[in-house]
Amino acid sequence: MRIIKIALLGVILTTFANCASGYKMIEPKSIDYVSVNEIDQVKLEYKYDLLDKKYAKKETKNDVKLIAIKVTNNSDRDLKFGADLKLTYENGSEIFIMDNEKVFEILKQSPTSYLWYLLLTPINIYTYETNSDGVQETSSTIPVGLILGPGIAGGNMIYANSSNKKFNSELTDYDINGRVIKKGETRYGLIGIRSDSYDSLKLKIQ
Repeated sequence: MRIIKIALLGVILTTFANCASGYKMIEPKSIDYVSVNEIDQVKLEYKYDLLDKKYAKKETKNDVKLIAIKVTNNSDRDLKFGADLKLTYENGSEIFIMDNEKVFEILKQSPTSYLWYLLLTPINIYTYETNSDGVQETSSTIPVGLILGPGIAGGNMIYANSSNKKFNSELTDYDINGRVIKKGETRYGLIGIRSDSYDSLKLKIQ
């Protein structure tokens, strides 16, 4: 009985310890872009499907798509992304680009969601011995929950916070909306749009 309880606790610990997701850096500058659109000597390259694990699940749940883009301006003038230079779908309808702070708020992990692991705190392991009358009695109690509950909750919260910081940092570094792309310059960005599909994107120059 004691061995079974210890084994079950081991399984619980192994499973719960990995609940928070790590964040894999996207690094738009190193992406091998396969989707391309070009107009008036301005080239757009882009890629969907950048996130994984919990971040990807939140994308699907909230109908938000995070897209890495590469814009190369070979025209004869500077262009401001979001003003002179806009994105549309194939049918010509303009795409509303979300603020990256809003994208982060929607897709980030919630560290406080792991507090429920504190419910494991009351878990104890009991050992039994048979007395001289042949009756089993509790010989000792090990309050493993005091370590298990707070440990799993705290570990996951720290890991989620660390992952979120990396995610937010990359969104900030590659915030292209409102940026000027000078003639002859290439800029990389991460943008979020409201969409439940992977539609083709096109450039539109004002």
